[in-house]
Amino acid sequence: MKRRERTRHLIELGGLVQKAGLIELTDDDRAVLLGAFLAVAAKLQGEEREQALTLWRRRGGREFGPK
Repeated sequence: MKRRERTRHLIELGGLVQKAGLIELTDDDRAVLLGAFLAVAAKLQGEEREQALTLWRRRGGREFGPK
């Protein structure tokens, strides 16, 4: 059961990459995507963590909200 849950979670995360348009914007370049994710991770380890989380949470919430 744990394996199914993990697989579903990974598929959902991939859906977020798709929803953000990152696949098309990077021409499906996995190195570019990984570099971008590493930049986000670095920002979250820095002093601007809380501001970044607040900003990104708001932006993401608007995308999930009613259209």
